Amino acid sequence: MDKLKRFLNGNERDDDSTTGIFPDLESHSLSWSTRIKGFIVCFILGLIISVFASLSLFLHKGLSLFVIFYTIGNVVSMMSTCFLMGPIKQFKRMFAETRLIATILVLVMMGLTLFAALYFHKAAMSLFFMILQWLAMTWYSLSYIPYARDGVKKFFESCIA
Repeated sequence: MDKLKRFLNGNERDDDSTTGIFPDLESHSLSWSTRIKGFIVCFILGLIISVFASLSLFLHKGLSLFVIFYTIGNVVSMMSTCFLMGPIKQFKRMFAETRLIATILVLVMMGLTLFAALYFHKAAMSLFFMILQWLAMTWYSLSYIPYARDGVKKFFESCIA
């Protein structure tokens, strides 16, 4: 469990020496149990918002309302990881070289999804961007699993070839 804590805090070594502009800001401001509770609450809140999105679709409240709730649910779920490693480290990891393109795609697709739903009020366009948002979010999530994106690439290459 201590190794997991050190990994999520970004401390690979056993010592707690930190450097930078914000030393100890994100690694020691909340206890481990508070971080886990915050992560779980925020993640479940994101899921509940996504369930409300599905309910709005089934209750025929319009695709725009579904897309808006779906995007907000994704944002809240992404924010839940800030509890585990702290917001500064989370943003640093989001914009690291290995997942920079995936992060930008997720943010752009979220923006385009909301723009299509709120400005254009086009159901088909909103649904298209929502599907692209889901694909971008999946690719982004796979970037946190070692060799997962390589495995997905090889799978699709073998299906095509």
